[in-house]
Amino acid sequence: MAGSKSVVMAALVANGAIAILKFFGFLLTGSAAMLSETYHSISDTGNQVFLLIGIRFSGREADRQHPFGYGKSQFFYSFLVSVFLFGIAGWESLKHGYNEITSHGGHGGGSGGIDFLFIQYTPPAWLDPLWVNYTVLLGAFAFETWALYKARAEMQRQMKRNDWGSYREAFRKTSDVTTLTALTEDTIALLGIIIALAGLVLAQVTDNPFYDQLSAVLIGIMLMGFALALAWENKRLLLGESLPADEGKRLRDVITANEHVDSIVDFRTVYFGPNEVIVSADIAFRDGLETESIDDAITSIEDELKATNGDIRKVYIEPESA
Repeated sequence: MAGSKSVVMAALVANGAIAILKFFGFLLTGSAAMLSETYHSISDTGNQVFLLIGIRFSGREADRQHPFGYGKSQFFYSFLVSVFLFGIAGWESLKHGYNEITSHGGHGGGSGGIDFLFIQYTPPAWLDPLWVNYTVLLGAFAFETWALYKARAEMQRQMKRNDWGSYREAFRKTSDVTTLTALTEDTIALLGIIIALAGLVLAQVTDNPFYDQLSAVLIGIMLMGFALALAWENKRLLLGESLPADEGKRLRDVITANEHVDSIVDFRTVYFGPNEVIVSADIAFRDGLETESIDDAITSIEDELKATNGDIRKVYIEPESA
């Protein structure tokens, strides 16, 4: 959990600073892409707060109402993040870019006056809006690169620990949705900055604000797509997903390898928090075993299961008739 919290704190600091930079960049230039990026960074900053709330709640001790603890709170708050990423950052970016394109009168990064919160603001004549945008986006790129480095380091640590061969496999199998969400946000933030820069460059070269406006639409579509993917990953854990099939087979093999086991009648696993798994197994032991021998076998199996997978917190074994 400490690793996840440090990743979120890094993202919170970076996104907060970036949101301020982009907001002033938009005020000074009126760029459609810059406003989209401002929505993006404000959403990301709020999202980190939700992730920190999830981390805090998940650390609470188990009680009567929550006998297995509060670990799933991280799944819930990460799901909220995906909803806000879709609804605020993605939809607002897409809508603003589309309105700019269809209005045929958007400033698109020009230096004319702009309306914001019913206040008319005109940038000073000496200010070059394009260089303001470039400076802001390059500064944002530096902050996001630092945040991505922290998130990537934590994910690589988990990949090494679980012997995952690729980020795609980690995305499918990880239960640490907090780190996954931070890593995804930082990645799409960098992609968004690149798209915004490309739009500004093309708008400058062609003297056509359409490219700046189009970049806002593309950023919105990208954000909404990643938000849906994050929501799907959180949904599977909120609904009580089991361990991946290959890991489940490995645990079943541990049980059947015990000399006192005849067969496995039923076997279930479920995540009840990030890197926290419950295992339940109904096992048929060999005929003729005394109660004491069965108890010893159960204790041995529990220890072997926990040694095989460090995420296992609880093991419940029920002896059954062969």
